[in-house]
Amino acid sequence: MTAEPTDYAAGLEAPAGVSLWRHELRATVKLALPIALTQLGQITMMTTDLMLIGRLGDIAIAGAALAHIILFASFVLGMGLMSAVSPLAAQAFGAREPRMVRRSLRVGLWAAVMIGAPLTAAMFGGENLLRTLGQDEHAARLAGQYLMGLSWCLVPGWWFIAIRGFMGAVNRPEPALWIMLAAIPVNLLLAYMLIFGEFGMPQLGMVGAGIATTVVNLGMCAASLWICYTQRPFRKYRVLGYFWRMDWALTAKLFGIGLPIAGAFLLEYGLFAIAAILMGWIGTTALAAHQIALQVASILFMAPFGISMAATVRVGHAVGRRDPLGTRRAGFSAIALGAAFMATMVVLILATRHVLPLAFLDAESADAGATLALAATLLAAGSTFFIADGVQTIAAGALRGLDDTRVPLLFAGLSFWGVGFGTSYGLAFTVGLEAVGIWIGFTVGLGLYALLLVWRFNALTRRGYMPALPGHAHS
Repeated sequence: MTAEPTDYAAGLEAPAGVSLWRHELRATVKLALPIALTQLGQITMMTTDLMLIGRLGDIAIAGAALAHIILFASFVLGMGLMSAVSPLAAQAFGAREPRMVRRSLRVGLWAAVMIGAPLTAAMFGGENLLRTLGQDEHAARLAGQYLMGLSWCLVPGWWFIAIRGFMGAVNRPEPALWIMLAAIPVNLLLAYMLIFGEFGMPQLGMVGAGIATTVVNLGMCAASLWICYTQRPFRKYRVLGYFWRMDWALTAKLFGIGLPIAGAFLLEYGLFAIAAILMGWIGTTALAAHQIALQVASILFMAPFGISMAATVRVGHAVGRRDPLGTRRAGFSAIALGAAFMATMVVLILATRHVLPLAFLDAESADAGATLALAATLLAAGSTFFIADGVQTIAAGALRGLDDTRVPLLFAGLSFWGVGFGTSYGLAFTVGLEAVGIWIGFTVGLGLYALLLVWRFNALTRRGYMPALPGHAHS
């Protein structure tokens, strides 16, 4: 079994001279596009769920927002560990070590199983936690119902992320997109049937929405494994070969890289989660408007998130080849691409900010007017936050390709909580800007984080930093 001869296996030949940057940009787009579309498909499923839940009323959207706080607190821990699969596999691919590619995926799958059981159980206490945090009792009860069906999606969701990272690392991210495209209509139909009791199914409301998400995640996980075992070029890696052989050294490296990623994710999502708590203190209208605006922002975020994953792979390939100039070129090409894209999207968001929230609420309902107006205001207030968010996630992805995750974790703590939260709270409650003040705080925290990460990547690559590659002992 042999790996692809170079990381240009996607069909592009390595150029020379000044066209290197142009080639890197093309290669990044080619890799990032299906990854971004896959992420967009994921958020599309969440958005369609939210749109269906929104037909149950404002309070149901508020309940879904609270449930997502609990879900993300659990999910991002595993997502951080699964994110470490991509740089490890990409470095092995660049170094022409196909067995290490398989080992990188295998330890990721085991890590998902190890942490999945306790976190799944913990999510069932979400309703009580929300009540303790002072949330509206009706909204907390609906959140608990949603979590009853949603909690089981953790492990299959993480496995799909790990397998998707493996596919991207070997320059073939498209199958994950095909699976996602098939899953979107299935999820929509299943959620509709289970929420409203259509086509002979029981009417389960919020519980049904959660069950639909879990069933679809199980199907996506099974489909991705089937493709890995039957389709080229994945089948030559025999991804579950020696699955029962524990690889403690590589598992330790995965946790060493992945736990700081998870920590940074938790600090970032924690800021957004506490923002939802603060919005709940202001009122259900503020919480619902926040959730709608944040959902729009999440859709917008999928493009830079895809570019970030491509940056991890491209930098990882260069690390595997021991090419310090290639690492710098890969990272900065991705950062420039993401910044340009997000600046363009901000113009579109500003132009359509009064129209976009209409997708989430019935404009004729009694309480919709105030929610829609506030959501449009938040989208305007968040325009600079969108650009900063795009740059920070791409710079963080480039640093993951260098196995550099611990210093970014420190940056995240400083930016999100030392600066971002303090600014949000002060502007919202001391200055009296309420919901708008919370979103301005987002911009300040994310902007600082983006600047620090770009500085860090520049500092490392200017001196030609190369992380050590793991050993290549057994399969």
